[in-house]
Amino acid sequence: MTETPKRRARAGHGDDSIYWDKSKNRYIGAVSLGYTPAGQRNRSKVSGKTKAEVRQKLRELRRELADGAKTPAHYTVAQAVTDWLAQGLKGREVTSVDTYKSLAENHVIPQLGKAKVRELEADDLDEWLEARAEVLATQSLRMVHSVLRRSISHAQRRGKAVRNMADLVEVPEGRAGRPSKSLSLDQAAAVLRAKDGSWVHAYVVLSLLVGVRPEEVRPLTWSHIHLTRSGNEKPHVDVWRSVRQHGDTKTRKSRRSLAMPQQVVAVMKAHHRRERAACLAAGEEWTDERLVFPTVAGERRSALNVRRNFRTLLKEAGFKDPQAWTPRELRTSFVSVLSDYGIPIEVISRLVGHNGSGTTERVYRKQLRPVIAEGAEAMDHIFGNAAEDGGID
Repeated sequence: MTETPKRRARAGHGDDSIYWDKSKNRYIGAVSLGYTPAGQRNRSKVSGKTKAEVRQKLRELRRELADGAKTPAHYTVAQAVTDWLAQGLKGREVTSVDTYKSLAENHVIPQLGKAKVRELEADDLDEWLEARAEVLATQSLRMVHSVLRRSISHAQRRGKAVRNMADLVEVPEGRAGRPSKSLSLDQAAAVLRAKDGSWVHAYVVLSLLVGVRPEEVRPLTWSHIHLTRSGNEKPHVDVWRSVRQHGDTKTRKSRRSLAMPQQVVAVMKAHHRRERAACLAAGEEWTDERLVFPTVAGERRSALNVRRNFRTLLKEAGFKDPQAWTPRELRTSFVSVLSDYGIPIEVISRLVGHNGSGTTERVYRKQLRPVIAEGAEAMDHIFGNAAEDGGID
């Protein structure tokens, strides 16, 4: 008597299932993970050309589940990075967030974005880093690697990844970083003349002749600018805020009040008159809490906006390659010009708000001369007394 083949038992609730998907022309394996908080069925799926391949993938998926992770089969590096940028940077400085987004969008997502997080291998990441090392400086390369590593760590904390292969690779040496540079005296003089009467001209004059950091200039309000002499106090700028988190300056010594050379006073007075006239013409009330260098909409300018306008000014000043310069090098130039004139390094360090002279000497200063004078008085000697002091109109 022939034995009748037993009918295969139907997979029970919560068991794995394998079925043929005609639309995809592949076998699909599914693991039931219960239900979402919204009451929808939650299943992780894998696919393969054969049942054997799907069973192997299901076993790997089960191992991941046993380790406490539920890695989606199609969860990509692009999704992991996007999730980290959206959820993992809360409370960070705006400038830091912008930097991470730029690195992710230019160096991580274009090269690795389509890769499945669960399928990443160390060899893949080594090749990626070696390729990036040809175009990035070492510090930037480390930051790019950090974006990937932290994105996958973020996915691990949310049960979307088991392994973080970025932890297992070494970051190679990148290209040599671009050294900081400073304007020559002739270049500085040309820059101080360019685009006279514009906001960017006033921005450059204040930055170059006073040495304020770019992130300290952008949030300045008129309440921080003192253009008339009061008692024994010379016209000065209060550097008390920056665009950093909570508005704090970079260090405790960065919070300082700096005397302004006469040329700065004259330029800032003219800038003040223009800003106030534009405000009143628009039917708005003038207050000293308005930004010194606002956008047309009255908002704080971005670093990109300032950089773009600064390079336009350099083009007018006759620079052959404006793209090779950044607003931060106005501060480097401030240090170099004063040092070349003979201001002691300790005085310059105090003017630029460093905790000690080590950073000033190592990074910013280009020459060393004997002691002669200080700060605003030196700048008046170097660039000449462009205008007489007077009151705000």
